[in-house]
Amino acid sequence: MIDQGKHSVLGIQVNAIDYEAAVAQIIEAARQDRPLTVSALAVHGVMTGVLDPEQSYRLNHLDLVVPDGQPVRWALNWLYRTQLSDRVYGPNLMLQVCDRAAQASIPVYFYGSRSDVLDALMQNLRTRFPGLAIAGSQPSRFRRISAAEMADIAATIQTSGAKIVFVGLGCPRQEVWAYEYRDRLSMPILAIGAAFDFHAGLLPQAPSWMQKRGLEWLFRLIQEPSRLWQRYLLLNPLYLGLLLLQFLGLYRLVQPDETHPQQEIRYG
Repeated sequence: MIDQGKHSVLGIQVNAIDYEAAVAQIIEAARQDRPLTVSALAVHGVMTGVLDPEQSYRLNHLDLVVPDGQPVRWALNWLYRTQLSDRVYGPNLMLQVCDRAAQASIPVYFYGSRSDVLDALMQNLRTRFPGLAIAGSQPSRFRRISAAEMADIAATIQTSGAKIVFVGLGCPRQEVWAYEYRDRLSMPILAIGAAFDFHAGLLPQAPSWMQKRGLEWLFRLIQEPSRLWQRYLLLNPLYLGLLLLQFLGLYRLVQPDETHPQQEIRYG
């Protein structure tokens, strides 16, 4: 079990942690009915914080930020000699948490995406983990919501009996959701990106050889070029350039220029 605490990657505090330690923290918080906000960040997620002071503040006030992308793991190893042998990939983290939750009789909840995706996701997870207790689910409203709607969502999840909630709204909306709901839900909130689509069987995952070599972005770009080209072709080179400057000691941003969010965004 490895947990070396948080380290700055371009000013975003990322935990140098492995699957075992991350799952242990999540399950323990669920048992204690304790809030715990978790995000699995790849390059795009890190760069949303680098480019947006308010998002930087949100990310750095999440409890656990795991290195979802290989380039984020490499950054931790290059800059801090953490010697992490693997990333903590959000979709795999979700499966490991579901496995442990099934063993411990901890109910889970799913928020985000569409009803058809949620139905397929829950069916597949029940097949894979027969003992998994699913307390409920809600699809995304695909818009910003009112304060009253936000309170209703939180109350529905809180009273469902769930002890863990998985959020699939896409980056950066899901990280905003986790940040804004932390004090409303006494349970771990896991922002896990495309895991809903992957485990529902609607979106193919990159082959393992591409994942290990940090080429998952290329696979996804080929799958969804019109949606993802700006994310990967613009942000990836910028990330690598800034990371090189940090490695050389020329990018001395220990903490980003954070700005406390002035108001809630309330993504639904």
